[in-house]
Amino acid sequence: MKIMRIFTGPDNESHFEEIDVDLKFNGDTEASELQPATGVLFRRAPANHLNDFHPAPKRQYVITLSGEVEIETGDGTVKRFCPGDVMLADDTTGRGHITRVVGSQPRSYVMIPLK
Repeated sequence: MKIMRIFTGPDNESHFEEIDVDLKFNGDTEASELQPATGVLFRRAPANHLNDFHPAPKRQYVITLSGEVEIETGDGTVKRFCPGDVMLADDTTGRGHITRVVGSQPRSYVMIPLK
């Protein structure tokens, strides 16, 4: 299973990379290794919400439930995340990234901070 990771590079800017979540057969389904988390936070951002450059507050998974968001890194790369998309926010240092809700609908999402 592939997800997008955003991380801080040696240039102190955020960058994207696609990573593979290793799934192993577990009975009749596949599952990843259990990853320790500190909690779950549900959030909603209004349509057209803009959060200028900021680093991730902690290493965490961000899963879009509804609405759409664009994440922009310092080099101008923009990725769009739709319902069901998973991102690992790992750019806890540096300038960070821009978060922009796109479209006329609010964005609902889940944040899962990792230990």
